[in-house]
Amino acid sequence: MSISKGNILVIDDNKEIRESLELFLGRHFEDVKSITSPKTLVTTLNNHSFDVILLDMNFSPGKHSGNEGIYWLKEILKIDKSAIVILITAYGKVKLAVNGIKEGAFDFMLKPWENEKLLSTIHAGIKLKKSNQEIKQLKDQQNALSGNFTNQFKLTEGLSTKMKEIIELISKVAGTDANILITGENGTGKELIAREIHRKSNRSNRIFMPVDLSALTETLFESELFGYKKGAFTDAKEDRPGKIEISDKGTLFLDEIGDLPLHLQSKLLTVIQTKSLSRIGSTKTRNIDFRLICATNKPLHDLINEGTFREDLLFRINTVHINLPSLRQRKEDILPLAEYFVLLYSKKYKKQGIKITKSAVSKLEGYAWPGNIRELKHSIERALILSNENKLKAEDFSFFEFNVTSTDEDILNLAELEKQAIKKAIVKSEGNMSKASEMLGISRTTLYFKISKYGLQ
Repeated sequence: MSISKGNILVIDDNKEIRESLELFLGRHFEDVKSITSPKTLVTTLNNHSFDVILLDMNFSPGKHSGNEGIYWLKEILKIDKSAIVILITAYGKVKLAVNGIKEGAFDFMLKPWENEKLLSTIHAGIKLKKSNQEIKQLKDQQNALSGNFTNQFKLTEGLSTKMKEIIELISKVAGTDANILITGENGTGKELIAREIHRKSNRSNRIFMPVDLSALTETLFESELFGYKKGAFTDAKEDRPGKIEISDKGTLFLDEIGDLPLHLQSKLLTVIQTKSLSRIGSTKTRNIDFRLICATNKPLHDLINEGTFREDLLFRINTVHINLPSLRQRKEDILPLAEYFVLLYSKKYKKQGIKITKSAVSKLEGYAWPGNIRELKHSIERALILSNENKLKAEDFSFFEFNVTSTDEDILNLAELEKQAIKKAIVKSEGNMSKASEMLGISRTTLYFKISKYGLQ
């Protein structure tokens, strides 16, 4: 018999009931705890986390109204409004059950209970608890990201003419449900713009679901986007919604749309046209209401000519086109962006009062920035980490203008091997230090120190 993940709390004044539930549920779940009186609830809930709480409805002798259970249900939800509470009683009435559900109970069970029904109800409760936690975590992350992106985005306001035009365009289209295609080089801030559109839209209080299509393997594309039904394939052990379905009522952001395989483009086109989909292995059609924003650094018209991208899909995703200029095309934005990143990383690494010297500004403005804003951000972070002073000078900045050349000679020197590996990772990640450090299996801070150590310019 397999043990399921789940922490269960039983609250019942009847010793036989508690022992019976502990014995039975203990054979099915990882942890089962019981308490005699709800008066110790506050301490128990503050010290432990439970997926499901089984709460008796009567604790005082001779009282069978269920009012005690309703009272303690409310107290539990005051402590944890996401708590999954199943009410249990030997004196069941329809009205009592309805009141319990209205007050926030997940379900209602009668004593004596049916074991299979009890198990299925608890499993459903655990599944809901997990789903609610994932949604909350995602919303918390989005709120944090939204603040960062909004602050970062405002740095561009009122600066370069190109960005003024883009800001004005965003204001016009954000309140609509028009599909938007954002193009531009790597690191120009395409996701930043997508999030700003979402923030200013009528869906801002709903989910923003980013999907990096370039990070998905061929085998994961369909299941990640469209979801699947239990048993649809070998590893499909439970029903799972795809990213498109999760974005219902919100915004779906498909980054690197040019990497979507041709055979899935027609399926995506159908979803966009009908606003409905079926999970893999299911015949059930689900209606989905989402706002679509796509982005790419690839020339989609060239891909159409090569036969690797559908022209009708381009028409669908390209109601409004936003083309982001490279950083070298708006050099007046370099200084305020650099100052923002200095402030950001000064707080992160607890190095207050850091300033950028005029010589450093001249060097930053004179560089071509092939990695755009992303490269500027990583350059500021690296310089700030390695600097021992309260100002960043020109010599604190080094740029990655090297080519990785292959050779047939075996390199046995460990330092040289490490140096070559770092070069390859930086080139392969196009200057994205987070990806480069992930490829190398080291932290970003360690990567910066090794870059300095080997004098990589």
